[in-house]
Amino acid sequence: MATIKLKINERTGKGKEFMQFLKEFLKDDKSIEILEEKSPYNPEFVKMVKKSAASKKRYSVDNVDDLWESL
Repeated sequence: MATIKLKINERTGKGKEFMQFLKEFLKDDKSIEILEEKSPYNPEFVKMVKKSAASKKRYSVDNVDDLWESL
């Protein structure tokens, strides 16, 4: 038995088409199994981090020893 691991971006057109093709092609075949890995991260947290990374607003901390006081 062999295991092949593919990373497919299902947000792209080709990724969606490829996943649909695999599911249709293998739907009645019991000899091949599709294992889907889900992200361990909360989708809301990921959205918040991406929004923050895209933001132009930045904060500077002069003394890391007083980090909590500076917030």
